[in-house]
Amino acid sequence: MNGIGSWSHMLLAFAGLALTTVLTRGSFFVLPASIQLPPRIERALRYAPACALTAIIAPDVLTRDRALYFSWHNNELWSVLIAAAVFAKTRNMLVMMVAGMTAFTLLRLYT
Repeated sequence: MNGIGSWSHMLLAFAGLALTTVLTRGSFFVLPASIQLPPRIERALRYAPACALTAIIAPDVLTRDRALYFSWHNNELWSVLIAAAVFAKTRNMLVMMVAGMTAFTLLRLYT
């Protein structure tokens, strides 16, 4: 590896990411208990996991070869839609994951 992919750059990136993670997550434990976040910020933080998950999943589901991919043959999109419908009906995360993965597997095998 040379250039940007060298081991020293990788180690520096890992160290930077670790430090950033410790500072941002650890700050809630280090701050005194008397300091409280405003209710508006606490409400907004409840949406952070859903936003992060969407940011990870959406590009894989909605694109192919760096372009938007809306097609009847987009198995990932159909699986996400089925999983979302199951979650809307059951409000059960485990059932949603099983339904989505089952749909994806069946679509992939039979299309």
